Amino acid sequence: MTGNRIRRPDQSVRIPGWGSIRGRVAIVLAVPTCLLLALTGLGVVDRAHDWSAARATESQVIVLLRVQDLVRELQRERGLTNGLLGGDEEYQDDVREARARTDDARTSLTGVLSAESGDLHEAAASALRRAQLPLADLTGTRTGVDTGTADRTVTLRFYTAAVTALIDAESTGVPDGDRGIAQGVQALQALARATEAVALERGSLNGVFAAKGFRSGEYLDFTEIRATRVADLGQFRQLAGGDEESALDRAFKTAAARRVTAYEAKAEAGADGSPLDVAPTRWWTDMTTLVDDLHAVQKQVGDDVRAGAGRTGDAATRQLIGFLGLGALILAVASALAVFSARSITRPLGALADEADAVAGTRLAEAVKRIQEADPDTPLPEDPETAEVPGTAREITRLVAALHNVQRTAVRLAAEQTVLRRNSTESLASLGRRNQSLLIRQLGLITTLESQELDPDALAELFELDHLATRMRRNAESLLVLAGEESPARPWPGTVTITEVVQSAISEVEQYQRVAVTDIEHCRIRGHCVAELSHLLAELVENALMFSSPKQPVELYGWRDGGEYCLAVVDRGIGMTAERMAQANALLSGKGGSLLAAPTRFLGHHVVGALSDRLGAHAELRPTQGSGVTAYVALPATIVQAADTSITSAAL
Repeated sequence: MTGNRIRRPDQSVRIPGWGSIRGRVAIVLAVPTCLLLALTGLGVVDRAHDWSAARATESQVIVLLRVQDLVRELQRERGLTNGLLGGDEEYQDDVREARARTDDARTSLTGVLSAESGDLHEAAASALRRAQLPLADLTGTRTGVDTGTADRTVTLRFYTAAVTALIDAESTGVPDGDRGIAQGVQALQALARATEAVALERGSLNGVFAAKGFRSGEYLDFTEIRATRVADLGQFRQLAGGDEESALDRAFKTAAARRVTAYEAKAEAGADGSPLDVAPTRWWTDMTTLVDDLHAVQKQVGDDVRAGAGRTGDAATRQLIGFLGLGALILAVASALAVFSARSITRPLGALADEADAVAGTRLAEAVKRIQEADPDTPLPEDPETAEVPGTAREITRLVAALHNVQRTAVRLAAEQTVLRRNSTESLASLGRRNQSLLIRQLGLITTLESQELDPDALAELFELDHLATRMRRNAESLLVLAGEESPARPWPGTVTITEVVQSAISEVEQYQRVAVTDIEHCRIRGHCVAELSHLLAELVENALMFSSPKQPVELYGWRDGGEYCLAVVDRGIGMTAERMAQANALLSGKGGSLLAAPTRFLGHHVVGALSDRLGAHAELRPTQGSGVTAYVALPATIVQAADTSITSAAL
């Protein structure tokens, strides 16, 4: 068993697993895959999420500022409209200007919402679109105000509902990225609610001061509005930064804000229904200053959030580029490693493929040709020389050895098969020639006996024996045809009529009584082709007799077709399937494959195919109308004598 010991792989290989193809492929795939998944995958996804969140935040802040502009104009229009409905006609012109600014703000919001919808959170975009639905009744409300049919409380509630819907929509889709950015957006939304409370108070007391006092339930609404403002401002202070909280304090420490506080104290004194002596225009002017200051704080907060989102997005972009660069570097390293490993594998495999192609394409064919052309006593060729294949991997070494073994075995088997085929062919040819020679002598002896016999019964038996010998001679000639040998020519001087050729073919089949020569158009066949054509027809006729009913005749037809002459052997037998007929026609055309692979019952088709090739004829099987098979043979003009015009003219 020591002689079969497997050689150890090269111990100089230091990388574990590098000595085998499987190990090399595993290393090439594992290293870059692990690095890409561990280093770049998570980093890229995380940075991409931050970048996307920053973009969404920027878009949301842009839209929120436009929403707050619209809210601001609606608040202004609400307050002026409430004062007008309270009885102060001085607000007519201010109301018309406020309506125009509101319409412009709506148009601006619609444009920004369409432009930023791609980056804006879908929930936020949908909420903002729904929030604008109440504004569809804005035209009708304005008409009621102009015609004097609108109720002050109902109108105030309509504007408040529209503003509240917009502010609530701002709270939808808070970004989930950086915590500081999200907190800034929440502070901006809290300040928007507080500003709405201040603006609502402005509009509500504007109507109260215009009416010189509170109506039923208006004081309660006033206190609720102030409580909401205080709560929202408290939430803003918890979320806002130091600079933003300072800006809010400055807004409430202005002279206008202090006067507003004084007006609110007078309003509280009118809780019992006593008259209020406050000029609505002074209240409106000071309160508008406070609202404008709060809107300025909103813009400052919005700008701070946008700047923070921009910084976060830039940082995420830089980190994303860094991770992508790292991934590209890893890919480059992995690619270089893969190329190096691939070359160490593909070079020996390519050499092996070239060696195998050389064996299959040239060496094996040359070896077979040498054997076929060599003397039969020449010994088989030695094992062919093989080229050296580069490569030190264990699998490559084993594959090289296996390929060399396959090559040697293939050449040896091909040589043996060639010798076997040559010996078989020569044996068939020798046997055919011996049988043919004996049968020719037998036919000559039978002919002599027939000429000397006077007894009719004995003469009939001699005729039967003559027929059997003729059929045996055809079988011997078939052996020579299959072996590729030329059969000894039977002398047919000059030309022979096609009728004589057909009769000669019929005489070589067993059940010649069933053959009916139905319609044979006259022509003459050149003598050197008569024996092979007769043999071809005999094979087709015998095949038709074998596969048709004993009671059914086999018909023969012949006609001219231009310069060619066509023959048809028609039987009414069991027929053939389309697949089987295609196989038979392939054999008749010489394209049916090797003779050694064909079933013995189809050897006649090989004989017909070989004879057709020698004659330059074309043989084909087709279905007979009804049932059965018709064999067509087209004879070329080279073996058919041209029509005798003198005989034709005399006949006419």
